[in-house]
Amino acid sequence: MAADYMDWLRREGRIVIVGASLAGLRAAETLREEGFAGSLTLVGDEPYEPYDRPPLSKGVLLGKASPNHTDLPRLRNVDAKWRLGVAATGLDLSAMRVQLSDGDAVEYDRLLIATGVRARPWPNEAEARLDGVFVLRTRDDAVGLVERLKAGARRVFVIGAGFAGSEVASACREMGLAVTVAERAGAPLVGALGGVIGAVAADIQTENGVDLRTGVTVTMLEGDSAGRVRAVHLSDASVVEADVVIVSLGSLRNTEWLTGSGLGAGPRGIACDAGCRAFDFRGIVTDNVFVAGDVARSPHPMFGYQFLSLEHWGNAVSQGETAAHNMICPPADRRPHIWMPAFWSSQFGVNIKSVGVPPMGEQLMITQGSLAERRFVGVYGHQGRIVAAVAFDNAKWLEFYQREIERGAPFPVEYTTVDRRPEGRQPVPSDFPDPALPTHGPTVTLSGYSPAERRLVFTPARH
Repeated sequence: MAADYMDWLRREGRIVIVGASLAGLRAAETLREEGFAGSLTLVGDEPYEPYDRPPLSKGVLLGKASPNHTDLPRLRNVDAKWRLGVAATGLDLSAMRVQLSDGDAVEYDRLLIATGVRARPWPNEAEARLDGVFVLRTRDDAVGLVERLKAGARRVFVIGAGFAGSEVASACREMGLAVTVAERAGAPLVGALGGVIGAVAADIQTENGVDLRTGVTVTMLEGDSAGRVRAVHLSDASVVEADVVIVSLGSLRNTEWLTGSGLGAGPRGIACDAGCRAFDFRGIVTDNVFVAGDVARSPHPMFGYQFLSLEHWGNAVSQGETAAHNMICPPADRRPHIWMPAFWSSQFGVNIKSVGVPPMGEQLMITQGSLAERRFVGVYGHQGRIVAAVAFDNAKWLEFYQREIERGAPFPVEYTTVDRRPEGRQPVPSDFPDPALPTHGPTVTLSGYSPAERRLVFTPARH
């Protein structure tokens, strides 16, 4: 019976993908590649077919690429019905139907949710509406920001020194613009890489002419009588005049449309199993709703089966492909999503790459190069084993460290290339901030073990 249903699904079934994103597109291509011949619908809230986001904070700002020419390459024809510029507003699990913002609804036999994330806005709505205040997440965001920067800005103020904020600051400095960056934490990139590496990033920024303000928050964006931003007020009572403000406070996962649906969805994302099947709010796995990309949180066997939320380009591709495969194959043929977390960033002439889950590491060991040279590899340890590595202009080592993470290699590392004498390389605290405090820019979020938002307490039996 199950085999008959799968045969029917592959021939005549209806699959809906909510999220015209990288994950959504690669999933659609995989479905067709693996023989799905039924009806395929892609729903996207933006009026554009899937496009690449990383260039928006790099090449697009520098004028090396047009924001209107960042469409993702098509690996094959997906023969889909595109519902673009229409957001999903609700999900009825029992009726197997997605409600759309134009009043229409689409029914499905299998659903993939790939709605991703959006930029966290400036919390004061009146200040956020000031002319000259921007976020950078979408193609339209990039168009507006590029036009403003080309028109000439006296000073650009970036709120948040995570990867996106730091890349924007780098591009603006390369354009010759005056830039101030404000960060709540003690240094840039601390949420993603910790304080030791963050101190290096801070030095790089200041040496490249950035007016870096750390340990401060922005208390107010001040506008003039014409409604244009003119100054930024900080918690240390200082005031910085600026005519362009870029808010880079991280992201929000697009799950609000699922409120009341019964799925295990919330601010941390949509919980799913290793096969990308969504959990309901009780922690019970569904069999016809799948999740992929930035909005998903799934258990990873290499990291203690903790639920990881990954805002990584490669993860979106891999998870979209895995979800698509599992949607249309028999249960015995499903495969787990076990992509190794990895990301890269280019800023201030430095190439930064990472593998694994740096925020999981309590200790850090510089194994190649040196912090002073800004060319090094740092390895993170957790409970006696390697869980991550980061490279500044030294990426050739990362393939090796990825294999070490995969095999559960011990930490501290003991290689012949690493000087372990007392005066040599020793592990130090990685200096991540308290996870309860807001910081900007982690690309990997450890979001616990429970697929639901409720807290479960286990009381052992007494003997």
